[in-house]
Order: sequence, then C-alpha cells, then structure tokens
Amino acid sequence: MASPFKLTIVTPTFNSIHTIRETLESVAKQDYPHVEHLVMDGGSTDGTLEVLKEFPHLRFISEKDEGHYHAMNKGIQMATGEAIGILNADDCYCEGILTKVAAAFEAHPDWEALFGDFIFIDDEGREIFRREEACWDPQIVLCGFAMVLHQALFVKKSLYDRIGLLRHKDFKNCCDLEFFIRMAKRKIKVGHLPEYICRYRYHQHGQSADKRVVANMVRETDVIRQEYGLPIGFLGWTMRTYGRIKRQAEKLVMRGKCDVIPGRWLLQKHMRERTTFSSNIGVDKL
Repeated sequence: MASPFKLTIVTPTFNSIHTIRETLESVAKQDYPHVEHLVMDGGSTDGTLEVLKEFPHLRFISEKDEGHYHAMNKGIQMATGEAIGILNADDCYCEGILTKVAAAFEAHPDWEALFGDFIFIDDEGREIFRREEACWDPQIVLCGFAMVLHQALFVKKSLYDRIGLLRHKDFKNCCDLEFFIRMAKRKIKVGHLPEYICRYRYHQHGQSADKRVVANMVRETDVIRQEYGLPIGFLGWTMRTYGRIKRQAEKLVMRGKCDVIPGRWLLQKHMRERTTFSSNIGVDKL
C-alpha cells in the first residue's frame, strides 16, 4: 500500500506576536493528518517564541536569518513532505483545505506544483475581496503578471531540488515572482485547484500594506524582467495589459465570471505609507 501523501507547511516569522497564533491554529485545526509544520523564526523578542511553545507538534528554529525568503529556504531544505506550502505568519489556511490539496496531488501525479484561490482580509479579519483564477498560464506569467500568491501555492520538494530555491540574496520582496517566471520558462506542469486556499491579510503589522515595499517590488520586478529578457517601460506595460486581459478572458470562459473592479483598486484604501514590522535585512527601513 502506498504511503499517504505528506505535506510540509513552512512558516517564516519574526516578531509576529500580533498574528502568529491565528496562523498556527489554522494549520493545527486542519482535518488532514499527514502534515509537518515547520516554523523558521528570525530571532523574535516580542513573545512569539512563547506562543510557538504552546503548539507541541511544531518544529521550530529561532536564529537570526537573512530575511523572510531565507527563512523560507531553510524550511524548504528541512522539509520531509512530498509537497511544500509556505504560509506567512500573518495569513491563515481556509478550513479543510489541506485534505483537498493532498487529494489533488494524488489525482494528478504529473503536477509538480498547484495553486488555488485566496481571500484578502484586513487587520480585523474582515473580508476585502476574493481572488479566483482560471488556470496556470505561463504566457501571462511571462507578461509580468503574478497570477499566484506563494501562500496559495504548493510545490513538490523534487521541483525545488531540480530548479533551485528562492533567490533570497538577490531580492528582498520579489523572490516569488522570479520563481514563478522560472517555472514558466521551464514549462513546469502547474495545476489549479478551484478552492480558497488561504486568507491573505493586509494590516498594520505586515509588509504587503506598506507603500515602501510596493515601490521596491516595482523596482525589483524591472530587474527580474530584464534578467529574463522581458521588456520594461511602455512595451512592458503593454505586455502586462495584454496579460491582464487574457487572464480575465480565461476566467470568463472557464469560471463564468471575471473581475469587474481590479484588485489593486480594492486594496488601495488598506495601504499605509509605513507599516510596523521587523526585518533582519532592513526591509522595514526601505
């Protein structure tokens, strides 16, 4: 009899006392038993470690790192599961989703990764909007449009072994985009699970709502595009616009609906000039 499909969840954290408990509980309350949860802490001093100790099933390390992507890489290297999901310390998995993820991988052994849909929430856990996708489309990714959030992505360990880890020494905020482009360039088989994978939080204590971080993402995106021979400037904008239109057309055909209002508009009122978060590599001081 084949062994059950094992999942590893990696959570990078650093001074995440405001949100870490809810994140850990969202994994602990899943109904899928074959889960390993690794927490890579960057040396928290705010009480995060005390919360981690309340969850005896966790494996965690607390030591200074080279940023959150470095923490993710350490967890990926430690993982013993067949597929790995990365869940940030301020996001939460939706109820019962890991059972569906494992079942999807078992039903599609040719998939080297899969991604799903997600829900944006605010500081208080209130829903902002839901983002649904139709399918993985390498052309849209190569147009410079990140279809996937890493919190809603599961990657087989064997794929990381084959194409490499996140390039944490090169990018502070866009390692995931570079990894998606790498997958698209190599024509990796990526499945889509039409289920809500996670709740992605925009809040005062996180990076996503910080306008400085968003500005740095724009800069890093141009560097990545140039590295892969993709245009920037007006031609790059034209390609991204084409990617957005194609993505909406695929949603309309495959899921019967599309985004009437762009997500970036819906998130705008939740952005701050500066949020309060900790970083071992100075992201909080951009």
